[in-house]
Amino acid sequence: MFILALLYGTMNILSFVALKFISASTFTILAQCKIFTTAAFSALMLRRQYSWAKWRALTQLMLGVLLFSAPVLEDPADASAIDKKTSSRALALFGTAMVLLEVTLSGFSSIYFEKAIKTDSESFNIWERNFQLALGSFPIYLGFIWWNGGGEEGIGGGWSYVALFLSFLGAAGGLLVALSIKYTDSIMKTLAVTGSIVLSSILDHVLLSGPMNMVMIIAAAQVVLSICNYTFDSSPIETLQNTIDIAQSCECPRTPCQSEESDALLVEPGDGLKGK
Repeated sequence: MFILALLYGTMNILSFVALKFISASTFTILAQCKIFTTAAFSALMLRRQYSWAKWRALTQLMLGVLLFSAPVLEDPADASAIDKKTSSRALALFGTAMVLLEVTLSGFSSIYFEKAIKTDSESFNIWERNFQLALGSFPIYLGFIWWNGGGEEGIGGGWSYVALFLSFLGAAGGLLVALSIKYTDSIMKTLAVTGSIVLSSILDHVLLSGPMNMVMIIAAAQVVLSICNYTFDSSPIETLQNTIDIAQSCECPRTPCQSEESDALLVEPGDGLKGK
C-alpha cells in the first residue's frame, strides 16, 4: 500500500505542476484520457476483455464530458493569463507531459488497488486496506508540507470548521470509492466519477445559479446514455477463437450421397475413357 500511497501523492503534485503551465480547459480535456488508461490497464493487468460496444460507450462518454465542460471553462481572462505564462512552447509541452503522466498513473493505481483488494493472498478486508493506504500516505504528505514550509498559513495553520468538514467528506468519499471498486470494478468507479461532474453542475445551477445552456443539457444526456450503454451492454466479446468457432459451426456436414456426388464432379471427363 505504500507504493499506492506514493502514486496518489505523486499524482496530486503532478496536477498542481501541470496547472502552472497549461490552462484549465486543456487540463480537463487531457484528464479525460484516464477513462481509456483505466480500461487499458484493466485489460493488461487483470486480463479482462471488453466488447466493441463498451469501447464505443467509453469514447462517447469522454466526448460527452468534454462537450459538457466546454461552456464552463470558457474564460477569456483566464485564457489571456495562461497565454502569458505559456508563451514558451517548451513549458506548454512540459505541462502536457505532466498531465499525461498523471493520467497514466491514475489508470495504473486504480487497477493496482482493485487487484490488491480482490486477488491478494493476504485477504485483508476493505477497512484494513484503507487504513494501510492512509498510514502510508501520512509520511508522504507530511514531507510535502514540510518541504513547502506549510504555505502562507504555516505548518498546521489555515484550518477551520469548513476545512474539517470537507476533510471528513473527502475521507468518506475515499471509502465509497474503495467499496465501489471492491463490489464492481475500476471502470464503473470511473463512470461514477464522470457522472458526478454532470450532477454537481446541475446542483450548481439549481442552488448557486451556475451556467446551464442547451449544449450542456445535450452533453449531459450523452453522458447518461453512454453510462447506460456501457453498464447494460451484454454483447459477446469478439475474439479470433470465437470467430473460428462460429465459422466452423456454420459448416453443414455432408451426407454420404453428397460426398459421392461431389467426388464424381471432381473426376475429369477423359478418365473413364483412359480405363477402356
